[in-house]
Amino acid sequence: MKSVLTCLFMAMLISWCPTNQPDVAAFEDYLTDIKNEFKKEWPANRTINLVFHGHSVPAGYFKTPVVNTMDAYPMQVLAQLKTNYPLAVINVINTSIGGENSEHGQKRFRKDVLSHHPDVVFIDYALNDRGIGLSKAKKAWSAMIRDALNKHCKVILLTPSPDQRDDISDTHTELQQHADQIIELAKEFNVGLIDSYGIFKKQVEAGIPLPSMMSQVNHPNKKGHELISNEIMRYFN
Repeated sequence: MKSVLTCLFMAMLISWCPTNQPDVAAFEDYLTDIKNEFKKEWPANRTINLVFHGHSVPAGYFKTPVVNTMDAYPMQVLAQLKTNYPLAVINVINTSIGGENSEHGQKRFRKDVLSHHPDVVFIDYALNDRGIGLSKAKKAWSAMIRDALNKHCKVILLTPSPDQRDDISDTHTELQQHADQIIELAKEFNVGLIDSYGIFKKQVEAGIPLPSMMSQVNHPNKKGHELISNEIMRYFN
């Protein structure tokens, strides 16, 4: 009898344990409202603002000082969106600054980003955040995420694209640590995530040389940007 009661008690405990643990926002439905807006015809439609906030990579720097805006992932996303949603009015607004880290990006976030009334904000700072460290980066990213969510804006975080001076297969590099922290932030705030670092890593594991996806040591080329833009499009397909 005692063993039966014990089993019943344990079953009740399991049933009471929370199952909805924080997780990354799902590709399938995180931007459902935005996708529905994209499908509306004039005059029922409205302008959708997508803001890309970060450092040199989203800004479009390829082999410095060349800025290849049209082949960078923000504009690649726009081109794909317009193919998929020909009725939509879409603004891609790039507030990225080459060489900037997330602390500086956070200081101008309300003035330079939220002033555009974005529907979706993409944040990409991890390459340069190695200079300020994990703790300061987490504080800055968290502040930007909270500010955006308080304005009812969708947020999508990006882990870093590679730096060829680091071994992308090494799980203990600074870049990997920043990538892991960004993944945890996406889970904590239940926002979108593009694991750029993980995508490049899978390509390398599949036998594709990292230099073939890079324009210089720390900037992707068009092919590298395509990897990122194609992953972003999973939220819009």
